[in-house]
Amino acid sequence: MVPVTDHQGAVTVRHARAADLLHLRAIEDAGVTLFETAFGDLSGDALSSPAPDGRDRVGEPGFLLVTGEVGEPTGFAHVTYVDGSAHLAQLSVHPERMRQGLGSALVREAMREAWHAGYERMSLTTYRDLSFNGPFYARLGFVEESRPEPFETRQREHEIALGLDRHGPRVVMSTRLQRPARP
Repeated sequence: MVPVTDHQGAVTVRHARAADLLHLRAIEDAGVTLFETAFGDLSGDALSSPAPDGRDRVGEPGFLLVTGEVGEPTGFAHVTYVDGSAHLAQLSVHPERMRQGLGSALVREAMREAWHAGYERMSLTTYRDLSFNGPFYARLGFVEESRPEPFETRQREHEIALGLDRHGPRVVMSTRLQRPARP
């Protein structure tokens, strides 16, 4: 992987290695505090459930990217291939490392990787109005999808069943992938 340059400088994004996988759950779980700040007490809520283990994530069709040193990741992007589409299933950056360009670098590299794998579009589901969700992805070129693909509709139905919509509107967003600029 090549460093991805953004307004903060160069951030190295790479494929996850075995030594990284055990740390991904802790990164995602640490983000619960951000949702508690936004939504209040999340005791018993699906948002506060333990995150999947990185070993489970890496076994799914798609790819897993990380930032940070081997064995000490600071953030990750998990892209799954579902029904012939690329879907950003999870983006997590440890709260202590947020606002340093890591999330943006992970998303940009995930888009590049998916394009190179032959995908023309990437989707995700997120809270529309939460600053580190919908507006963040909009700045990276994602737009709210008015006609979700069938797998995206199934994803939203699952989220509704989990009760995630009680915290605010969740939406499907997508972006068209383009040939990456040469570094």
